[in-house]
Amino acid sequence: MTTRIPAVEITGFYGALVKKFSTKLFGKVPESLGVMWHNRPVLKASMGFGQKLQRWNSCDQSLKSYAHMAVASFIGCSWCLDYNYFMAHNRGLDLEKARQVPCWRESGVFTPLERDVLEYAESMSATPVAVTDTLSARLLRQLGAPALIELTSVIGFANLTTRGNVALGIESEGFADSCELKPLATRSGHA
Repeated sequence: MTTRIPAVEITGFYGALVKKFSTKLFGKVPESLGVMWHNRPVLKASMGFGQKLQRWNSCDQSLKSYAHMAVASFIGCSWCLDYNYFMAHNRGLDLEKARQVPCWRESGVFTPLERDVLEYAESMSATPVAVTDTLSARLLRQLGAPALIELTSVIGFANLTTRGNVALGIESEGFADSCELKPLATRSGHA
């Protein structure tokens, strides 16, 4: 991977914790952490918020995961798509659906609700934001207000991380390879 900001060595007590956690989760320390190590307060805040949103439970985990993958595919963040395939495998999510997220419009594996969630994720990621009242009302009816707010926040965080990774030149590090989950499709021009 050639990032726009070179990775630095991860050091100190907090660095040892980060490396231990990363090695336990991924089997290695991602190079992207060395890039973010240049500004530890930003890294800590991002990791902390990411961990907090994983504990939210008003919205189904698989819907949130597919939404994050849709954002990653739409924005073109190969790191996030790779990471989310890895996490889908580890969480026991439907791997066929995970593989098909980048081409969800052409795929027949998604339920109507999942298709609405994927459309919502892409619509929130567009510039300008393209969420319609009709789509929002459908999701509100199907999910309820707490889950829709949670989903919206997860998609917003996914946009923060995916856009940052793309801007910094952070790319896939082969997480999905380690669990032999290969994407069956990628959005043309992306991932």
